[in-house]
Amino acid sequence: MTFFESLLALLFAAIVSLQASRRLGLPYPAMLAMGGVIVAFVPGAPTIAIDPNTVLALFIAPVLLDAAFDFPLHAARRLWRPLSILAVGAILVTTGVVAWIGVAFVGLPLAAAVALGAIVAPPDAAAATAVLGTVSLPKRTIAVLKGESLFNDATALLLFGAALAVQANGGFGTKVALELAFAAPGGIVLGIASAFAFQWLGKFVAGTLGGNILQFINAFAVWIVAEHLHLSPVLAVVGCAMTIARNGGDGSPRMRVHSFAVWATVVFLFNVLAFLLMGMQARLIVGRMTRVHLWDSLAVAGVVVLAVIVARIVLVMGWNLLAKRFVALRGDLPPPSLAQGVFVSWCGMRGLITLATAFALPSTFPQRDTVVLTAFAVVLVTLIVQGMTLAPLIHWLGLDAVDDPDQELAEARRDLAHAGAAALDGSDGRETEHFRYAYALLGTAGEKRYRKIGLKGIAAERERLEALRAEDALGDDSYYRLQEEVDWRELSLLPEGERRIEES
Repeated sequence: MTFFESLLALLFAAIVSLQASRRLGLPYPAMLAMGGVIVAFVPGAPTIAIDPNTVLALFIAPVLLDAAFDFPLHAARRLWRPLSILAVGAILVTTGVVAWIGVAFVGLPLAAAVALGAIVAPPDAAAATAVLGTVSLPKRTIAVLKGESLFNDATALLLFGAALAVQANGGFGTKVALELAFAAPGGIVLGIASAFAFQWLGKFVAGTLGGNILQFINAFAVWIVAEHLHLSPVLAVVGCAMTIARNGGDGSPRMRVHSFAVWATVVFLFNVLAFLLMGMQARLIVGRMTRVHLWDSLAVAGVVVLAVIVARIVLVMGWNLLAKRFVALRGDLPPPSLAQGVFVSWCGMRGLITLATAFALPSTFPQRDTVVLTAFAVVLVTLIVQGMTLAPLIHWLGLDAVDDPDQELAEARRDLAHAGAAALDGSDGRETEHFRYAYALLGTAGEKRYRKIGLKGIAAERERLEALRAEDALGDDSYYRLQEEVDWRELSLLPEGERRIEES
């Protein structure tokens, strides 16, 4: 098989595994992890050479920009205490513990050991989000986990970059110190400046396919420019995305719907490719190791896996106990419950960030094969063991019965309907009555029948539209324009669960 044929086969296998995860109610990253292991043993699977200098820009930049764009800043201000513990404290503690293991058991130089710690420290939100989409959890817990997934990536990647710089320069000299001192503030300034620049450029391509392409150019360009200037690419991308989000981004509804669908697909594809590449790289590493070296590396990996799991549990549960006892630690937030602490401490699956940083290690990195294999092991074990037990744990702790998202959604819809109806006061006529009647139905028992009748009319419109095209009564441009209008009307009438493109 050629490389392209093999890649198509692997992607199709990924789709099959994702559908299996959906039917079994398992988080899709866990299935991808197992798929990566299977790839490692498939005879004739292609070998892909990865350029370490482009891995982080390719895999991390778009994922980080997507997460930063969607994260609400008001949640960060309200939850800064638990976010600081998870996104900074947990990363530093985990990195320190793993670095000690790297020095004591592997014999790594301190900077290389810190790099290993930074690689395996940040949990990935993808597995947690896959589970969170199937259950109802307290809004504060969800906000903390999503905030952690963004800020802990930034913390870990800053540590990773600093450790690589020290390792490459043979120590912590004046040059390295100056670069690290300017990296964080310079990256933030670059990100904010680039956001305004790309928003200005975006005015010329708003509402076109070029607008979507420009968004990806934005993510990659900001990262690459920051790297060339020796600034923090992580903070540059985060600063750029948050600035664009705060300024409203592209206000076009059509562009938002299209952009969200494109970004969700691309981020998902990067996850699939990363796990497939993991299996291929693992096969190469194991193939060039002696039996003794392999068993020693697996032993080290086991110790590191245990360390990252235990470190998070100890830190989260310790902070929970202190926050319940001392009001100053939690501020105006209610005291965290034991169930919330247990869930958050177990929600430490590693994923794309760990894989990408492991791929990005230069070929001259000390004991690179052992470090990369250890990172892969952490991803596999945490995704399979923790990821597959997360949903049962939520049910056992009773966290899925805390909030009612359907009731929250219905109340918000009624609120929006009242606001829309109030705006019609003072207007009259058949058109006004049409909208007033539609607003009155929202959130009531008649809404379901209203949607059903509307969808029946939409189906007739589609049938007639296809007939007009078959009769050559419409040109292609008119056909696609009308098709889009019918799509928008159908989208507004579909039930909530049928509007989303599911992750699996």
